[in-house]
Amino acid sequence: MLLDGNSLTLETFKAIVLNKQKVSLCPKAREKIVKSRAVVEKAAQQDEKVYSINTGFGVLSKVKIDKDQLEQLQVNLIRSHCAGVGEIHTEIESRAILLLRTNVLAKGFSGVRPELVEIGIEMLNRGVHPVIPSKGSVGASGDLAPLAHLASVIIGEGEAYYQSKRMKGNEALQLAGLKPIKLAAKEGLSLINGTQQMTALGALSLLKAEETMDLADLICSASLEGVLGTPRAFMDWVQQTRPFPGQIKTAKLLSHFMEGSEIYKSHENCDRVQDPYSFRCAPQVHGGVRELLSFVRHMLSIEINAATDNPLVNGDTQELVSNGNFHGQPVAFALDILGMAVCELASLSERRMAKLIDPSFSGLPTFLVKKEGLNSGFMMAQVTSAALVSENKLLSHPGSTDSIPTNNEKEDHVSMGPLCARKAKTILENSQTCLAIEALAAAQALEFRLPLKPGKGPHFLYRFVRDRVPALDFDRNLHGDIEIILSTLKTGEMYNAMTKEFSL
Repeated sequence: MLLDGNSLTLETFKAIVLNKQKVSLCPKAREKIVKSRAVVEKAAQQDEKVYSINTGFGVLSKVKIDKDQLEQLQVNLIRSHCAGVGEIHTEIESRAILLLRTNVLAKGFSGVRPELVEIGIEMLNRGVHPVIPSKGSVGASGDLAPLAHLASVIIGEGEAYYQSKRMKGNEALQLAGLKPIKLAAKEGLSLINGTQQMTALGALSLLKAEETMDLADLICSASLEGVLGTPRAFMDWVQQTRPFPGQIKTAKLLSHFMEGSEIYKSHENCDRVQDPYSFRCAPQVHGGVRELLSFVRHMLSIEINAATDNPLVNGDTQELVSNGNFHGQPVAFALDILGMAVCELASLSERRMAKLIDPSFSGLPTFLVKKEGLNSGFMMAQVTSAALVSENKLLSHPGSTDSIPTNNEKEDHVSMGPLCARKAKTILENSQTCLAIEALAAAQALEFRLPLKPGKGPHFLYRFVRDRVPALDFDRNLHGDIEIILSTLKTGEMYNAMTKEFSL
């Protein structure tokens, strides 16, 4: 895969980050990098002030730096900005951040030397992943603190993971056969001025949310069979009267999954007129989620190839311009939307699960277990799901509408994009857990519908769950069951099996 700052897609992002596809610098991108670097080197020799090249940073931009201290200025910038705190990003997350920052530098508007881009590429190819604390960025003027921790490894400081071991940054580079870079004018700021933390986390969550979206449809169809529901509301002509593409897709999947159902045929002419909204309105709610995920994909697809430096350097026009591309507001909005959208998958899932365990609606044993009373079955599993849904409601409050001034009021409006990214990640994890709980409950409900066979989607889910978790005949610790099914959502095992089964 050639990096040029323009051609990265979310699919190639996934291939590089998750599948460890090798990367290299596009020759034409190298030419552009060289041209923009010449502009910086010319500016560095001038006596007039040029922000970030011969001045301090932020409110200190009024301070002019002597020419013999320009390299030290960049090193000091990295060291001073390594002020991150909190949970350390996973290696996958660190790799994603490193890829996006390297891709931005490859775009040729940062004014760095090709060597700086190449060490980022080699760190990706050899598996050197900086240790990056997750908190400390307000999402404007770049994700400064997190990216400074990334940059510290490039100069032989900080910490990194190499071959799954955490060690000093210079040690990791040495073991990987790499040497630290001695920063030149502007290069320190070029490493940290950008939205790559929030964008990388958002891209990882989006890709997993898209998988989770399809699984939510599958699990919904199994619950519908469990409560003796009807797929009539999913008829295509009904969806065409309100033709949102996401709604149409979910309705088609639900109808497809219900094909061949003996369970539905057994109650096709019953006296129930309508199913509750959590079933009947799945195309409308799940479809609405699909529409928002499409919007988030659009936003992140632009941002992963965006030049977010300040100042930006144009090698063709010989311009060096202070600007605001580092501000994360567009990404922050998108990631808040991502969190709110995925929140609704959990909300509907918990309601369907509640219907499964309610004998007055489902006609099944209370809490889906024999000898009810002696056994509590799925009672507390629903409580867990309810707790996660309520947590999601709290987390779905927007972070992108918040701002707090920093840098002595120089940076007087910020996006809080990294907070939005972390919230979206947690909401997604909670929602996956709710769906895992629903999948277990739906499979248990289908036990009581035997020997009738469900539609092909619910039948697939039933077999998938039963291959990993036995039916609940008597009370047992459900934590392990939930974790087993949840892991198949997180790793993509269930999604990959589903797409293979149904050629999605």
